[in-house]
Amino acid sequence: MTTLVDGTALLEADRAHVWHPYASATEPLPVLPVVAARGTRLVLADGRELVDGMSSWWAAVHGYGHPVLDAALHAQVDRLGHVMFGGLTHEPAVELATLLVSLTPAPLTKVFFADSGSVAVEVALKMALQHWRGLGKATRTRVLTVRGGYHGDTLGCMSVTDPVGGMHSLFADYVPQQLFAPPPRPTYDEPVRDDDLDDVARLLEQHPDQVACVIVEPVVQGAGGMRFYAPEYLRRLRALCDEHDVLLVLDEIATGFGRTGELFGADHAGVVADVVCLGKALTGGYLSLAAVLCTDEVAAGVSACGALMHGPTFMANPLACAMGLASTRLLLSRDWRGEVAALSGQLEQGLAPARELPQVKDVRVLGAIGVVELHEPVDMRVVQPALVERGAWVRPFGRLVYTMPPFVSTPDDVAVVTSAIVETVLATC
Repeated sequence: MTTLVDGTALLEADRAHVWHPYASATEPLPVLPVVAARGTRLVLADGRELVDGMSSWWAAVHGYGHPVLDAALHAQVDRLGHVMFGGLTHEPAVELATLLVSLTPAPLTKVFFADSGSVAVEVALKMALQHWRGLGKATRTRVLTVRGGYHGDTLGCMSVTDPVGGMHSLFADYVPQQLFAPPPRPTYDEPVRDDDLDDVARLLEQHPDQVACVIVEPVVQGAGGMRFYAPEYLRRLRALCDEHDVLLVLDEIATGFGRTGELFGADHAGVVADVVCLGKALTGGYLSLAAVLCTDEVAAGVSACGALMHGPTFMANPLACAMGLASTRLLLSRDWRGEVAALSGQLEQGLAPARELPQVKDVRVLGAIGVVELHEPVDMRVVQPALVERGAWVRPFGRLVYTMPPFVSTPDDVAVVTSAIVETVLATC
């Protein structure tokens, strides 16, 4: 295999053979060759360095090449790289499961490991359906959710992602038909009105023997639109689920591990779910791993009709579990809450000038999430190079130019990212 310093042949081969996410195979957007990453910097093949404003899709909260995480990976690979999880177990998986149970509300006691966030949501939905089947209520096969959400790209996940505004409309005739209420109306700081959950209540009343669970992203709707909604909405949703004897599934894949300013999104509301999905920042961006936590009650319902029929080949991979342990322990050992609060203030200050731009609809910040929402969709072929020219790696989508920087980002790092966003929006949108 030829190694090229300038990356020219690499890019030619990439264009010929590699299909990137959310991209056309015949008319792909340009990509940048990365040869190294350290701290908050991505190093390109031509020597340029970009400040990472995305945490590699929200996962690399500790930045890149962290010595603690590097050491943990080296230590684990010398002991045990992989072993099947069927009929076997190992220390990293057991320790990580125990740690996750200790960090989440007391009723969540069982942990099922999965390969990725999308697979975790698939497992959670299967748990909900099998739970009711185990209790003799096999007609409960539908899922209720709200519009504006995003839960992944696999089949079940697509069915609970916004069918109109989401990215999976091409598959509308293929995925299971679920129940959708309007997106949460009140923003994070707004009071909840008495009628804000009327549509959720109506759907639960109309389908009393069909709904297995309600699934939402707590407080922050991520890739579906980067909306922040009121914690009280989540509390009332929990109450409705209890009233109608329906399971509540919380997708914490993007919101977990401090990103919103609380350790988990549900902590803003003090809500306890029946099933919780974790991923992304779980391993600090080193390896793909997700986890599904559930209550004893859910586990008993599932097991009443046999085993949970799901078993990924790389389930509970020891390397990934070791990284999950190291990353989570590293997070807890630091003043992560203070780091995120500082980032929040820096994002607010840096993105504030965008509020004055006519092409901007809204600017919002919650925790270490900063969003500039435009009136019109961005042209990626123009906007992405403009951001790179200003030294920042930010990946917009739709009408959103947003950032989720690593928690270790300095004020100078954040200033580079926010100024790049504001200047790019001004110049190109």
